[in-house]
Amino acid sequence: MQRLRSRVGELGSLAVGAALGLPAPALLALAVIAVPTSVLGVGVVLLAGVIWASRRLAAVQRRRAAIPSPYRPLPAGFTAQLRTVLRDPATARDAAWLACQFVVGVGSLLVSVTLWLAALQCLTAPALRAALPERTSFDPLVLELVGRSGPWTWILVPVGAALLVIADRVPRYLVRGQLGLAAVLLRPTSAARLAARVDRLTIDRTATVDASATELRRIERDLHDGAQARLVAMALNLGVAEDLIDENPAVAKAMLTEARTGASAALTELRDLVRGIHPPVLADRGLADAVRALVLPSPIPVELDLTLERRLSAPVESAAYFAIAEAVTNAIKHADATRIRVTLLDDGALLHVTVHDDGRGGADSINGTGLLGIQRRLSAFDGTVEVTSPPGGPTDVRMELPCVS
Repeated sequence: MQRLRSRVGELGSLAVGAALGLPAPALLALAVIAVPTSVLGVGVVLLAGVIWASRRLAAVQRRRAAIPSPYRPLPAGFTAQLRTVLRDPATARDAAWLACQFVVGVGSLLVSVTLWLAALQCLTAPALRAALPERTSFDPLVLELVGRSGPWTWILVPVGAALLVIADRVPRYLVRGQLGLAAVLLRPTSAARLAARVDRLTIDRTATVDASATELRRIERDLHDGAQARLVAMALNLGVAEDLIDENPAVAKAMLTEARTGASAALTELRDLVRGIHPPVLADRGLADAVRALVLPSPIPVELDLTLERRLSAPVESAAYFAIAEAVTNAIKHADATRIRVTLLDDGALLHVTVHDDGRGGADSINGTGLLGIQRRLSAFDGTVEVTSPPGGPTDVRMELPCVS
């Protein structure tokens, strides 16, 4: 049964390939008509429709072959979009694929169906001769070829068995051939991949600069409103105490006590601020121990599965640490979770991080500021973030970060 389903699936895939190629003659003919009539305006609309249809057909084949989209981003406005599409090399490659797919797709389906029908007729040739001893208006082809000769019909049986083996094997190779054709013509070229990477790195650079500026403003605000204010107050108290130490030692002593309390509070705030910039435990003992220290004060039980046997570069460790800290903080504050699990795996090329919680779910990776911060932080290292958070939970934040030494 599994074998039968597989063969039916292969024929179905060939049928889809033929259906994708069938519109090719009409679309290419319309494109030829649209070019000279584009000066009249009608041709422009017709050409846009042809390109749109070609892209939709190519997109179906790309999904079947798991090929990423090669198209350039479209600007605003119909005229600008059409100009971009016409200059995009992927448009010409779509047209070339469409023409080839018509030949390959329709031809593959015809070959496969013909092989199966020929095998079936050869295998059943003696039975067909017995059932149709006289000529009819719908004579099978094999009876026409052998002239209803009894011995010849029996000779066709082993021929049918051989054709059956061929018909069983050929479709899978024809399907692979169509997918190979799509891989050659529809995948992004090296230039397109390079341009897309440059665009993404430009966006990531802008996001990283913005994130860095925001972080600097936060540090400046924390220093101004916290430690700096306490140090100014401590300096004033020390000045007053200096003036009163001879005349009123009791008040001077109280002022010194207040100054000492302020100095202790300022020192605590500075330590917290430094820990927020780069935790000392991260620099001294590495990422795994820093994550263990991070979750110690958590009000929610945190399970750790940390597979990391080496020290990574300081920027990578810092990015991973703060990404984990942000994800754990989100789970504690917003998810109503009762348990959190942090998984850390180093495979040599990538650092895989997963933060799982059993909370209510619904985390928004687009509008959630915490998740956006993680994406910006990791994008500077060409890292990725994937969030799975259906309503009702659970939530999984999966991160990958290049970590080649």
